[in-house]
Amino acid sequence: MRAVVGGFTLIEVLVAVCVLAAGIVGAAGAQLTALRTRQHSALLSDAVQLASGLADRMRANAEQMRAPDAANPYLHTSYDAAADGAPAPGGPQCHANARCGSAELAQFDIYEIKQALHAGFPGGRVVVCRDTQIWDAGRGALTWACAGAAGAPVVVKIGWRARRSPGVPAQDEAIESAPGVAIVVAAGTE
Repeated sequence: MRAVVGGFTLIEVLVAVCVLAAGIVGAAGAQLTALRTRQHSALLSDAVQLASGLADRMRANAEQMRAPDAANPYLHTSYDAAADGAPAPGGPQCHANARCGSAELAQFDIYEIKQALHAGFPGGRVVVCRDTQIWDAGRGALTWACAGAAGAPVVVKIGWRARRSPGVPAQDEAIESAPGVAIVVAAGTE
C-alpha cells in the first residue's frame, strides 16, 4: 500500500505569501488613514478652541467691538503664516499684571492668535471680518472671502494647509486651503 505524502507545493506557498502581503499593505493603509484623521481632528479641535477664545476676547473688549468698522482692529485681522512668517510682537504684552487700554488689548489679542497659528498649525491662517456668506454651497466648504458690509455678523475664520498625500497640499479651486472653522462672534445689526 502506498502512503500519501502531504505537503505544500511552491505555488501554494507563493499564493499564501501574496495573500499575507496584501493583508499587511491593507492594514498599513488603514493605519495611515487613521493617523491622518487623528491629526486632522486634533487640529480641528485646536482651531475651534482658538477661534472661540478670540471670539470671547472680542466680546469682552466691548469698546473695540462698538467702534466703527474702520477703527476696529479686530476687523482688519488677516494673517497667513505661510506667507507672512512669524508675527512680530507689537505693543505692550497685556498679561494679567499689565495695564492696557481696549485698543492695546485688541492688538495683543491679535498678536496672540497669530502666534498660536504660527506655532501650532501647518500654514495656519486667520481672517476676522463681517460676513453674510460663510458657506459656499457650490463647493461644499467654508470660504475665506468676506461678503459682508456694515451690520453683517462678525466672523472668525481659521484654517491650515492639510496634506492629502506626502507633499501635496489639499487645495480648493482658488488655490488655497479652505477654512476649517468659522465662528460668529457677534450678530449683525441693522
